Amino acid sequence: MSRNPRKILVTSALPYANGDIHIGHLVEYIQTDIWARFQRLRGHECYYVCADDTHGTPIMLRARQEGITPEALIARVHDEHLRDFTGFHIAFDNYHSTNSEENRELAQGIYRRLRDAGLIEARTIRQLYDPEQEMFLPDRFIKGECPKCHAKDQYGDGCEACGTTYAPTDLIAPYSAVSGATPVTRETEHYFFRLSACGDFLRDWMARPRPNTGEPPLQPEAANKLEEWFEAGLRDWDITRDAPYFGFEIPEAPGKYLYVWLDAPVGYMASFLDLCRRTGLDFDEFWGPESQTELWHFIGKDILYFHALFWPATLHFAGYRTPDKVCVHGFLTVNGQKMSKSRGTFIAARTYLEHLDPEYLRYYFAAKLNDRVEDIDLNLDDFIARVNSNLVGKYVNIASRSSGFITKRFGGRLAAQITAEQEALIGRFQEAAEAIAECYERRQFSEAMRRIMALADEANEYFNDTRPWEVAKRQGEEPQLQQILTTCLNLFRLLTLYLKPVLPQLAERAEEFLNIPPLRWSDASLLLVDHVINPYQHLMTRIEPKQVEAMVEASRENLAGNSSAPSPAEEKTPLEPIAPEITIDDFMKVDLRVARLVEARPVEGADKLLALTLDLGGETRNVFAGIKSAYAPADLEGRLVVMVANLKPRKMRFGVSEGMVLAAGPGGGDIFLLSPDSGAEPGMRVK
Repeated sequence: MSRNPRKILVTSALPYANGDIHIGHLVEYIQTDIWARFQRLRGHECYYVCADDTHGTPIMLRARQEGITPEALIARVHDEHLRDFTGFHIAFDNYHSTNSEENRELAQGIYRRLRDAGLIEARTIRQLYDPEQEMFLPDRFIKGECPKCHAKDQYGDGCEACGTTYAPTDLIAPYSAVSGATPVTRETEHYFFRLSACGDFLRDWMARPRPNTGEPPLQPEAANKLEEWFEAGLRDWDITRDAPYFGFEIPEAPGKYLYVWLDAPVGYMASFLDLCRRTGLDFDEFWGPESQTELWHFIGKDILYFHALFWPATLHFAGYRTPDKVCVHGFLTVNGQKMSKSRGTFIAARTYLEHLDPEYLRYYFAAKLNDRVEDIDLNLDDFIARVNSNLVGKYVNIASRSSGFITKRFGGRLAAQITAEQEALIGRFQEAAEAIAECYERRQFSEAMRRIMALADEANEYFNDTRPWEVAKRQGEEPQLQQILTTCLNLFRLLTLYLKPVLPQLAERAEEFLNIPPLRWSDASLLLVDHVINPYQHLMTRIEPKQVEAMVEASRENLAGNSSAPSPAEEKTPLEPIAPEITIDDFMKVDLRVARLVEARPVEGADKLLALTLDLGGETRNVFAGIKSAYAPADLEGRLVVMVANLKPRKMRFGVSEGMVLAAGPGGGDIFLLSPDSGAEPGMRVK
């Protein structure tokens, strides 16, 4: 690892401006922030930039739904995202937007350069069109059956089950995720980036060690995935979208827009360009083809294809430098399962912050993260135990146990000198600085936390072995007591330094307690003696299980509130009159069961019907339901419903319907499926 000052530009993937930040997102931003903070502590010139990804059909549709402009929507979401990131101490040097003049300038400039290099080609294509919404459908708004592995409900640009990429027209039984309608095929002219012509460059880029790191730009797991894509053959990339679309128009083609995935990563450059124009930094020094600075991207494994193929190719052939490192991480599970809204484990950043200290989560993620492409799990019981044991019971405990004696017996003054044995103990802690720094540098944060907590154990053992509470009772041993406590607080200072990239606010409070300037990594070699500390204030409190329970419950309530709260502008529909009375025996003839909606798909030739596959707890039923006008198929998968299980099968021209799902409402778009409370399981009878 180089000791010379480095110039580093670091980015995280741009969050889409169509939803809240949640704890799954934070895996990436916390990881990146820890690494960037560490580089600054080492004395390197490190800039961390990001931006909201603001273009595309989803933004346009959501703004339309809310009755506001896309610009108003993304401005509001920008403020919300930055608020939540700031709440978790994510220290961006700039947080920008892809809907900016800097991004327009750069994105359209890259398009022109690629065109002039002969890498843009116009083609007439056949594309899927939603006849109900009167719009061409983006890839992610088309769903259907994967043509390779036949997984259901896969997106139009790639299969999440097997990783295959394809054209939307390759999907089997496609349907519009906007309206549920069966799309029709229409011709349109689009522009393509000839990725197929970039294979030799990409293979060389992928395999060649970068001069700044001495390593290839990809982790082995990511490189292996790229090999699969190379073997399958690189496909040219459609970079065009037709109006209506929220984004940047292609310079030479009115009504044609640059696909969001072309201008989104350019947002890294645009955010840095905005920073340069405000601070006087040299943009070309960091992005020019001869740049000697470092460029690091942190991304999730779901966007590897764009960042390891399209992005380096567009940069190189547009005359810019390419990344030194693309650091890929896995996803977050909670309690061993995919995050779930019904279980309350789909936790928004804001909900977390209303209940818990953000540094609890920063530490827990650090204790789980490494340099491999692996998913990590947030086990809520382990989260409580690990934070309470390691941060409060080990690290903070050293300061709280030592400070009282120093303040009461010595006015807060540390000893002027300590013994050779005590210096040797502190020296072992100081010698650990380089090994811990290497772990941070290699993004092996879990190993860094393991080493730091092993040192914390050793510091607590020293406190217990020297028994300062007994030394304090013996006359004439004040110098020995002061030296013991001085040693303990020197160990605490070093642990604070080593934890500072992960716990910046806690470190700041510890620095105030120790009455020292902000710690730098080079301070590991110093010794704190003949120095007055400040009175101790609580640095961190334990997590109470009820806090976590309240957070989970609040997440459930947020889901319920978002899904069922009526709009103030809703008009009441006259209710149907109550039907004639029946007896309990009449009611018991109807066998109502909880069912899980496994799959929903449009019915060809039917304007109102969706074909539903329902799991009754071991038995599967197929039901046709007239809910197409109210529900997009993509929104139904996985939800619980109530069905009439003993209804006589009904033969329809589309097939046989083997039951009925229960819904309320007058019809049309006002149909509301009934759902049981959380805890209900498929197959349970409704009584």
